Amino acid sequence: MEWSQIDSWPLSHASRRIDGPVHRWHAQVTGDGPTLLLLHGAGGSTHSYRDLIPLLSDRYRGVALDLPGHGFTQLGARQRSGLRAMAEDVDRLSTQEGWQPEAIIGHSAGAAVALQMAMSDAGKGKPPPKVVGLNAALGEFPGLAGLVFPIMAKALAAMPFATTLFSTTSANPSRIKALIASTGSELDAEGYDLYRQLVGDKSHVDGTLKMMAQWDLQPLLRAITDYAGRVDLIAVSKDATVPASVSESIAGKMPDAAMHLIDGLGHLMHEEAPSAIADQIRRILHA
Repeated sequence: MEWSQIDSWPLSHASRRIDGPVHRWHAQVTGDGPTLLLLHGAGGSTHSYRDLIPLLSDRYRGVALDLPGHGFTQLGARQRSGLRAMAEDVDRLSTQEGWQPEAIIGHSAGAAVALQMAMSDAGKGKPPPKVVGLNAALGEFPGLAGLVFPIMAKALAAMPFATTLFSTTSANPSRIKALIASTGSELDAEGYDLYRQLVGDKSHVDGTLKMMAQWDLQPLLRAITDYAGRVDLIAVSKDATVPASVSESIAGKMPDAAMHLIDGLGHLMHEEAPSAIADQIRRILHA
């Protein structure tokens, strides 16, 4: 996304452009109090927290980022879109900016980045932040999809015209509604239009494909049984992208983790029902 478009983006009054480390970042900083770092999922941006952040800003300072190659964050290195590299770069950015999050809230793949960051802190002997996962993508695609999807992502990321073709063919309103519906969620008109803008942007699609192509969850999944930090996973009953059973399984493997089930929402729960999700996050953080 071009920075010239920032004024029309949700919560643009809180937007900041930050040079380095590695990338040219877009961050939104609001509120006062203990810091909550909010990370979106693959293909998303800060816009997904547009209604949640104001609900938490009475008690917390919210820091939302566009992950590398997503939204308004410009990639500074093409090979740093994988899980470990993203976690390292977000951690370095937090250190540079003096952000010391009490908790990291991650949606979908953003929850994996959050957990990777917390585990890295624990490995360095630092007190790790709490991790709150929203429909956390902490499982591999089953069966043939687990083999085919990464190969397709790598192939598309390497094709010079693939992102332009995808953006051109996928960014019409009816396709966007169908894409969102396939996750089990329903959005308002603004929500659909924001995703239309993202899918229609070549650099954003390119960044998403690079993230998918470089993603490797297995080292994290092998290590979680030894991680003793606090992890809360909020899952929903209608998620057609990451079933609630994924959060239930992961929570059962960790020493200090819990799964919280909310009925009737889909994968984009925090966009569908921000008040309900904000209430659940407050209960978790105040427990």
